[in-house]
Amino acid sequence: MTASPYGLRERKKAKTRAAIREHAMRLFEEQGYAATTVEQIADAAEVSPSTFFRYFPAKEDVVLVDDVDEVLVQAIRAQPAGVPPIEAILRSLREVFAAMSPEMWEFERRRQRLVLGIPELRARVMHQMTEAIDLVAAVIAERAGLPADDFSARVTAGAAIGAMLAVLPSGGAVPADGVTPRDFQRVEEALTLLRQGLPLG
Repeated sequence: MTASPYGLRERKKAKTRAAIREHAMRLFEEQGYAATTVEQIADAAEVSPSTFFRYFPAKEDVVLVDDVDEVLVQAIRAQPAGVPPIEAILRSLREVFAAMSPEMWEFERRRQRLVLGIPELRARVMHQMTEAIDLVAAVIAERAGLPADDFSARVTAGAAIGAMLAVLPSGGAVPADGVTPRDFQRVEEALTLLRQGLPLG
């Protein structure tokens, strides 16, 4: 039996997207983010600039798009109904991080190193935090049978996202190796602290 045209088409699209992203990040690392143009990225990936924009709305999105977000949301949604929100997020993070291959960790290190080291990207990340709160709040509310804009769900999501941000490397001191598994262990520790009611000491 041959693969369906839809499956082949989707794999080709995924391959093109990955190629664009890899060449873009390589060029950012080699010649700097500001000095790299969309035309250069498209040329390196052997696609047209219009094809680039079909996959990424803007140059910064090559770095800022986080493929883990949707996977995490699905993992939270799949947690048993009786699991409290923070515990559901914590369990989901563990599942997602445990499933990441060495290649995925290496890509994430490179991506985070660029995000933390480039001022214009750091500024965009702050906007993304609002989007992340929207995503997590919606799935928390869904699990509880509440409206998507429920206030308590949004506060819970904001607290969880804030706890995770608090322990990741800041833009003032970009680690040479980017974000590592140890940083994500600290994220787990932060969420555990939040689940316990934020005791000090």
